[in-house]
Amino acid sequence: MAGGHHREVLHQDPAYIKYAYLNTHRYKYFRWNAYTAKISFIYAILIPGALMTLAYKTEGKYTLRGKRRGDIPQDF
Repeated sequence: MAGGHHREVLHQDPAYIKYAYLNTHRYKYFRWNAYTAKISFIYAILIPGALMTLAYKTEGKYTLRGKRRGDIPQDF
């Protein structure tokens, strides 16, 4: 009466189970090679560096303040 003697409702796909296992244990199978080093360099150094350069070059260049009550239209 407590259960445990019936079949599973959903059929489990073996490929999905293998993928889920490998995804949770990814750190065991990771290897540094040219491809992973290139991707890591791009995401860790190149993109933040480009954003920082863009931020420094455009600092104070644009005013993003909207028109408020009392402002005259010639100021914008």
